[in-house]
Amino acid sequence: MPIRVRLNVVLAVRNVKSKDLAEYVGITEANLSLLKQGKVKGIRFDTLERICDYLDCQPGDLLRFERVSE
Repeated sequence: MPIRVRLNVVLAVRNVKSKDLAEYVGITEANLSLLKQGKVKGIRFDTLERICDYLDCQPGDLLRFERVSE
């Protein structure tokens, strides 16, 4: 998948616990874990907005496009 989720990196840099973020965003820790692992097919904009609000970041800080060479 060419889109990489960097949520783990941002959480570590900001020293934020997944539990606290999940509670603020209003999702389960299990769903947040799946998101951190990149095992989701999509994310709702309102969820992304709340994550960015809590972490004081931009969506581009959480998601990266990586070209796949053929």
